[in-house]
Amino acid sequence: MGQWGSEAMGQYARIETARLVLMRPGLTDAEAIFERYASDPDVTRYLAWPRHRSVDDTRLFLDFSDAEWARGPAGPFLIWSREDARLLGGTGLAFDTPELASTGYVLAKDAWGRGYATEALTAMVNLARDLGAADLSAICHPDHAVSIRVLEKCRFAFESLRTRHAEFPNLSPGVKADVAIYVRKLA
Repeated sequence: MGQWGSEAMGQYARIETARLVLMRPGLTDAEAIFERYASDPDVTRYLAWPRHRSVDDTRLFLDFSDAEWARGPAGPFLIWSREDARLLGGTGLAFDTPELASTGYVLAKDAWGRGYATEALTAMVNLARDLGAADLSAICHPDHAVSIRVLEKCRFAFESLRTRHAEFPNLSPGVKADVAIYVRKLA
């Protein structure tokens, strides 16, 4: 159960905000994840994971999600609309150490431009703080201006540009690209 104890795992599996419900993914979510965002080339363009070609790819993500939740107090979350219970996207936390976590987010195309990314990211900042993290980081492709703006609205500060640091497989498979690192101090 890691440093957090078994009680932390279930305690944070559901988070509600003004317009969103963030929940730990389950196997029954595979089709919706695949159809809503994971298979969309526009949505996955700047992501660090490859676009899903089949629901089997999405099931592999769900296996990864379960492993992350078993490793620490949190993991991936799905973002649902409180208004109509529609799947909007995903977010989450990954803990490198109890003091250092990372986050990210992805939204279906019809959820873009409505402030959902900012609202979901704010929930992840609050959760990371509640779990005792001192720093929360996020990586971003330097050309993804919209995502950079979301990070800045949530008071993440640009830390560094790492040259040829990570692959963005939906842009240039097999090629390491520059990565902008953003950090939010929590303590």
